[in-house]
This record gives sequence, C-alpha cells and structure tokens, in this order.
Amino acid sequence: MNEVKVFCPATIANISCGFDVLGVALDAVGDEMVVRKTKEKGIRITKIEGQDLPMQAEKNVAGVAGLAFLDASEYEGGFEIEINKKIKPGSGIGSSAASSAGAVWAMNHLLGSPFTPTKLVTFAMEGERLASEVAHADNVAPALFGNFTLIRSYTPLDIVPITAPQELYATVIHPQIEVKTSDSRKILRTTISMETAIKQWGNVGGLVAGLLKEDYELIGRSLVDHIVEPIRSILIPGFDQVKQASINAGALGCGISGSGPSIFAFSKGEKTAINIGNEMKRVYETIGIDYDIHVSKINQQGIKIL
Repeated sequence: MNEVKVFCPATIANISCGFDVLGVALDAVGDEMVVRKTKEKGIRITKIEGQDLPMQAEKNVAGVAGLAFLDASEYEGGFEIEINKKIKPGSGIGSSAASSAGAVWAMNHLLGSPFTPTKLVTFAMEGERLASEVAHADNVAPALFGNFTLIRSYTPLDIVPITAPQELYATVIHPQIEVKTSDSRKILRTTISMETAIKQWGNVGGLVAGLLKEDYELIGRSLVDHIVEPIRSILIPGFDQVKQASINAGALGCGISGSGPSIFAFSKGEKTAINIGNEMKRVYETIGIDYDIHVSKINQQGIKIL
C-alpha cells in the first residue's frame, strides 16, 4: 500500500477535572487526510482544504509530527500529505491533535506499523508543541487510541486507555470565536492550595472509577473543575448560562472542552444529548453569537481508514 485516506477524530481534553491528563475521542466530527509514500526524503504538504493553514512542513502541525516520525524511522523515503480540515483551529476540540495524530498514524500504517500507539503519541506531541508551545498528550492520545485516555505520567510517557460506557454521549457547542491554547495557558495559576488539590484529585479518581464501573451518576458528580474552569470560563461568552441550561436538560456534567471556547456536556443516551444541544443553541441565539454544534457517541477506535 502506497496511499491511505484516514478519518482523524476531534477530541475533548481535560474533561473538567483532568487538566492535561484526560481526553476522549468523538465519533461525529473530525478531519480527513490522505497520506502517500514518496521516494523523495522528507514531508510535503500538497493540499489543504477547509482552512487557511501553512503548507510548509516545518510550520504545520502535521508536518512537524511527520518529521519527528521520519527522524525515528528507518524509512529512506518520505510522505505527501493532503488535509481536509473540518475541525476549526482554536475551537477547543483538538484541531491540531487531529492533524498531528492522523499524519503519524497513516505513515505508520503505510510502513507496516513499526511503532506502537504510545510511540506515535510522542511524535504527535511535537505538533502540539508547535501549536500551543507545550507538548501535551491529552488530545493526541485519545485520537490515536480511541475512547478515553488517562496520561498517568509524561516522563516516562504512560497512557491508560479507558473504554467508554456504551450509552455515554457528548454534546459540544463551538461559539464562533477563537481562543488560542497558548494564550489560555498564560492566564492559569501556577500554584494552588492543598485543599483545592485534594478536591481535584478526588474528582479525577471519581471520574475514572465512574467510567470503569459505568456509573453515570458518579461520572456526573466528578465532572467538577476547581482549578482551570473558574479562570478560563471568563474567556467564553455565555459559559455559565450554557452550563446551567445543559444541567437542566439532563446533562451528567458540563465544562470547557480543551482550552475553549467549545463547551461540552456528557449525557446518558442520544435523546438527552440532542435535547442538551437544543438548550445550548437557545443560549447562543439569545446572546447573538454564531455557533457550530456536535452530538456524538464516543469514538471507540480512534483514527480509522476511510
């Protein structure tokens, strides 16, 4: 095989209490990429549709991730990449992660899978470093593994896949404003109190336990962020109203997707997820801000061949 077309899922990172360590892949929205082998060494981006992004490999997250892959590979040739960008940059649902992870997954597939998924995460993290100045893994890991992932450790990298409960749905609304991850990181506190840390640890443990036990009420009780959300939410118009409307509509919990401005809610069942989406829409229609909305099952597979 010399060419492959893949679907690269959008992702929700942090998931309220799990800043930089928890993420989940979505099934209803993602990028599409075509990657082909070439005899010429290096990475060439030949087409980008949907968004105005750099074509130079060194300035594009897919290119940077691909170059990291090539540096570690014994492959003597190179790759061409076409990107159909359906996730808007700055949306908070893993736009850079989809491109970074999709590129290295496809390259690995074309070479007969010499690298493990965890190793592919390290390559994709270089794309995240370009996008946000921090090589975080909470978006690229679920994009590559599917389902939920817990980054237990960054040094060494230790990723724990967690299968999603079957009836868990995500509703995501993206107000049409841009919040750059690099900017949203600069406003975060660098120290927290022991009391706050203990609350957050409890919620991270509770959320992981709730997912493993398929205990939807425990999942809901654990979707509370004492550290990041109180600060980042001020960057998102209507956040408090959307959160309250989602809870009133039956959401298990609601929070900021990644660095924002997208807002996510989890629910049990598709009907509730759709109702939550309708309530989210009403808030932004009242405020007068355009939006995109996605209702999605949890992606079980991660990146997949089209």
